[in-house]
Amino acid sequence: MVSWLSLQPPGIVGVVSNLSAAGQEAEGKIYRFFWALGPDLFEGLPAILGDLGPAPFQDGSSGNAAWAADGFLFHLLPQSSEPGQAVPAGSHVRLNLQTGAREVKLQEEDKFRSNLKGLKKGRRLDINTNTYTSQDLKSALAKFKEGAEVESSKEDKARQAKVKRLFRPIEELKKDFEELNVIIETDMQIMVRLINKFNSSSSSLEEKIAALFDLEYYVHQMDNAQDLLSFGGLQVVINGLNSTEPLVKEYAAFVLGAAFSSNPKVQVEAIEGGALQKLLVILATEQPLPAKKKVLFALCSLLRHFPYAQQQFLKLGGLQVLRSLVQAKGTEMLAVRVVTLLYDLVTEKQKFAEEEAELTQETSPEKLQQYRQVPLLPGLREQGWCEIIAHLLALPEHDAREKVLQTLGALLATCRDRYRQDPQLNRTLVSLQAEYQALAALELQDGEDESYFRELLGSINSLLKELR
Repeated sequence: MVSWLSLQPPGIVGVVSNLSAAGQEAEGKIYRFFWALGPDLFEGLPAILGDLGPAPFQDGSSGNAAWAADGFLFHLLPQSSEPGQAVPAGSHVRLNLQTGAREVKLQEEDKFRSNLKGLKKGRRLDINTNTYTSQDLKSALAKFKEGAEVESSKEDKARQAKVKRLFRPIEELKKDFEELNVIIETDMQIMVRLINKFNSSSSSLEEKIAALFDLEYYVHQMDNAQDLLSFGGLQVVINGLNSTEPLVKEYAAFVLGAAFSSNPKVQVEAIEGGALQKLLVILATEQPLPAKKKVLFALCSLLRHFPYAQQQFLKLGGLQVLRSLVQAKGTEMLAVRVVTLLYDLVTEKQKFAEEEAELTQETSPEKLQQYRQVPLLPGLREQGWCEIIAHLLALPEHDAREKVLQTLGALLATCRDRYRQDPQLNRTLVSLQAEYQALAALELQDGEDESYFRELLGSINSLLKELR
């Protein structure tokens, strides 16, 4: 059974400004020394702190006398247990509801209780096997900084020596590799070489595609993508979208999508370089499906979290281009990606509208102004996207239906009347409700923890309820 000790002994808190390994160890020793000696310590307190002089100030938080010396700050705590009274690190404190007193349970409780028993017998107490005296304390205070600096210096030298043993300078490695006819290149040098290979008129189609494929790997890193535009490589890839070769368009868009992703600096440069117009032209013309897939990926990366690009997208007729893409035959896979993009753009705009209403400090006024200038929701309604998205519920894949249901819910405030006037949507929702009720029942019967079909059923029920 664990017993708790009343938090009564007065003590002194030592706060150490130098937190090196040696400093932490010294802090722990001095702290335990004061705490363990308890009241017996304070009979000789003037002798121990005599060299520090009278208390030069009072602690503003507690009003207790305080001394400062050699990187330490000492607080003299009162006899009674006051709020904020310090206890040894790792202690557990509780409030005794019967007595109203605070109690402490130490990690080394048995040793602490033994020390208290020894205190009652009138003998000086020890925490460790070593006995600490006032002279020991004054010596520790005087040598603390010096010892910590010496030990820190020794540790640094030892660590540097270890690193030198484990690693060799890059210049030595380069010389060794040069002797082996192996050249070490930085990421920047590799990207320059790949851009030159892609932009060279003497390179074959296969070499250009291989260069773009390798380049995509590097521009995933934000710094590398920004380096790409620093030497003009980004514009070279954007110009690759004008190629007559579908494969070049496909892999150029692949590189751009990776470079645009969550990289505002590159997104801005891409808009100024005409990337948005070129991407929309490819989507609006007859192109192979793999090329359009990569171009749509690049468009999504460019538009997300970039309201200015979204504004230009609407001005250039981007919604009409996507509508034609979704309604074309054999583009069901692209349709799901388009719906996902629209859902992301709608929820992104709604999020900033909520932040504007709450006037949170983290909200950027400039970005809020940019989002206010993006007429996305009216554009979706005018372009017939309420009906287009509703009809995509007929897709057979569960994942596609989930994304369509999410988008229908996000557009509910904008498209509610259109949804109610669409009898096909209501019939589809009722049919899906019956299908997912059966699938949800199987989930429960199999005892599956994941409730995927139950979540889809909940979305359908919510929509039906809103449209009544």
